[in-house]
Amino acid sequence: MDEFDASRAAARMRDAESSLTGLRERFSVPEDAVYMDGNSLGVHGQDAAHALERALEQWRELGIEGWTEAEPPWFEYGERLGDRLADVVGAKPAECVAANSTTVNIHALVGTFLDAADGTEVVVNELDFPTDHYAIRSQLRARGLDPDDHLVVVESDDGRTIEPDAIADAVSDDTAIVFMPSVLYRSGQLLDVEAITDIAHDHDAFAGFDLAHSVGVVDHDLHFDGVDFAVWCSYKYLNAGPGAIGGLYVREEHFDLPPAMAGWWGNADDTQFDLEPEFDPARGAAAFQIGTVSVFAAAPLFGSLDVTEAAGVDSLRERSVALTRYLISLVDERLPECAVGTPREADRRGGHVAVKHPDAGKLSRALRDRGVVVDFRPPNVVRVAPSPYFVGFEDVWLAVDEIRDILDADAHLAYGESEEQVT
Repeated sequence: MDEFDASRAAARMRDAESSLTGLRERFSVPEDAVYMDGNSLGVHGQDAAHALERALEQWRELGIEGWTEAEPPWFEYGERLGDRLADVVGAKPAECVAANSTTVNIHALVGTFLDAADGTEVVVNELDFPTDHYAIRSQLRARGLDPDDHLVVVESDDGRTIEPDAIADAVSDDTAIVFMPSVLYRSGQLLDVEAITDIAHDHDAFAGFDLAHSVGVVDHDLHFDGVDFAVWCSYKYLNAGPGAIGGLYVREEHFDLPPAMAGWWGNADDTQFDLEPEFDPARGAAAFQIGTVSVFAAAPLFGSLDVTEAAGVDSLRERSVALTRYLISLVDERLPECAVGTPREADRRGGHVAVKHPDAGKLSRALRDRGVVVDFRPPNVVRVAPSPYFVGFEDVWLAVDEIRDILDADAHLAYGESEEQVT
């Protein structure tokens, strides 16, 4: 094995040899910043901005006619984007739609599949992002089910990861849904979607996933893997902007399920303006749209998907793995005071790395003041996300070098603990 070269020159050489380096030119990284927080919010992209500006111009020029005369028509945003998102997550076009927000989509889909299930329990894990549990507990209560009895929480052995065997042990014939994230938001562990789906199906339960921390940076194959439903946001690795529209997937064999949270935007197109009191659902995932599409929250996704499609999810995943592997190697080489809290195996690692330090909150604040944008997750994690869209190997080197300088000077000790909690 070649000796690892931890020099800045070697990082520059890697960037020069990278086939995706040109992607960075399509983004506006904050000035003088090393931006390592793309797993919370992707940076401003020229393609996304142009798509938003086009929608604003259409509003100015067309007014209400934009619903039918804009290109694409505003009425068709959800389905048009869904067709393109299907390629990103490995689904059939009718199985995806851009709609709502992640939490709303969890409510809508968990409620729907609870109604369709034979069991009454939902299996989750203790390392989930809290909104998943809030929504699921709410849907259980709405059906007269006590969440303390019907929400089964898989525990972690190490506080960082969740193992398939632990999920399998939690699933029973009373399970209605197994709902897991594709990537754990603290540690960056990538879960085995296919294996978890098989575990659920072995007990005639549905398998659902929150893809918020993987869509656009992990090569999913939802339809092939047999996943029943999934949700995600588009403002992280898809770079569609703050508050950008969410997305969802429903496997085609479930198209006949009545949405638990029906709304007029999910009505069939040919009867939508009959304005009848009885809901007539659209065919496919489009039925799970609820309220009128937010045009300005959806428009940037047209542009940002241009970038994802041009690069290719497989290539983005390959580069992401290379960047996180390089980051882990630098932490091992240069930061003995820190530990890596993310699985080292590429097939168990998402797009970010959890760098553990006892004073992680203080360290994250010191880094931000030096222009290295990271975030902190209690109790001891600095999350570092080298997005393959706009981060290079030299950026990773600079981030680690700043950590080294801060720790050498004890500069982080001048700070209080960070209370930042953005996902």
